Amino acid sequence: MSRAAPLPKPLTIWIINPFDDIPGEGLPPLRYWSLARVLAGRGHNVIWWSATWSHRRKATRSVPLGIRDEEGFSVRLVATRPYKKDVSLARFASHRNFGRTFERLANESIASGQLVRPDLIVASLAPLDSLEAAARLAQRLDANLIVDSVEIWPDSFERLMPGPQWLKKILSPLFLSGMYRRRHAVIQAADALSSATQIFLDTIACDLSSDSRADKTAPYVCPFGAYLQEFNPPPRTVNHVPVLHEKTAATSGTLPLQCVYSGMLAAGQDVDTLIAAAKILSASAIAATLHIAGTGPFEDSLRKAAAALGGSCRVRVHGLLHRKAYVQLLSECDVGLVLVRPESPAAIPYKACDYAAAGLAIVNSLPGELESLITRFVAGLKYTAGDAASLARAISLLASNRPLLLDYRQGARQLAEAEFDREKLYSQFAQWIEATAS
Repeated sequence: MSRAAPLPKPLTIWIINPFDDIPGEGLPPLRYWSLARVLAGRGHNVIWWSATWSHRRKATRSVPLGIRDEEGFSVRLVATRPYKKDVSLARFASHRNFGRTFERLANESIASGQLVRPDLIVASLAPLDSLEAAARLAQRLDANLIVDSVEIWPDSFERLMPGPQWLKKILSPLFLSGMYRRRHAVIQAADALSSATQIFLDTIACDLSSDSRADKTAPYVCPFGAYLQEFNPPPRTVNHVPVLHEKTAATSGTLPLQCVYSGMLAAGQDVDTLIAAAKILSASAIAATLHIAGTGPFEDSLRKAAAALGGSCRVRVHGLLHRKAYVQLLSECDVGLVLVRPESPAAIPYKACDYAAAGLAIVNSLPGELESLITRFVAGLKYTAGDAASLARAISLLASNRPLLLDYRQGARQLAEAEFDREKLYSQFAQWIEATAS
């Protein structure tokens, strides 16, 4: 009888990320919450440094009591300035404030004996300020530093700059060259690199010289993933005949197609195209309900637009849902919408992983990695961002061809099982992290 591999020597691991939702906010566990859970479960002393300002909700937050007992890890919040817009000077000031305060608190806590020196620091890219602070601390405290790329700064800001492409090429070096130099310096100083997507990893790896590349641990890609066990598998087909639960069999084909978009309602997302597509679908008498779950600066305008719509296609704006309600909504839908404009830096967003786990046919505008996966697993359709007619055609096809819809739903679940199973992904990620400290 074979024995399970022994767990590694316990490490003190710091995670530095101010953006993700923390325990107690009632929202889906994202990357760093999931990673902290797994690392703590493997016996490590994990501290997640985050911010008092919630990036998603644009509101102050606090750490609820009992997190250490419930989750196995600690969360330490750094007081930082609020900001309301994702692209603003106030946001940059908040990140600078977070980086400076975090570094000061970390040094003071170790000097006083309140905290022990970390063996390993996992710091997210972005933002840059806390990443630089983490690099200085790692050098001072003789800790290993992992830079984990979940977004590419400053590339994402370059894409969101206003004006035509020729103007962006002139302005971006003036405004962003300093940020590129800062990123380059931190990437060079890191002991290892990880990323949520291959394209992100390839981008930051360009900052490495041949000498520094040879000195680092081999880089690692861990997608955001999703918890598959939260969702039941989608309905099956046998010889293209739907096999449905008894409860739904009687109404199969008569109910409106249920589609969902989840995520930020902000610049870079193609949610305005969804409203225009709803009008086209109603004009064609296509019965569908388009659900929008999330929050952001566009939420109020979307609510007003949805209220003004009439016809066979309805739009429902749910706002930011707690985890149970979010899972329930996805479980009741047929199609997941990845509505992203070309200027967005996203590659494989959280929403795509959740849709696949829920067995939703995926309608996607993103080229690259996600499009390739959807094609390989026959998990959905693509549409052209900004083109309402293109989006309406994809939704109309799925509404009128239920066997095809069910085939895509099966493919999406197979995609999740093969590529997005967070239980497997983050266990393997944790093992790689441990290896960087050896």
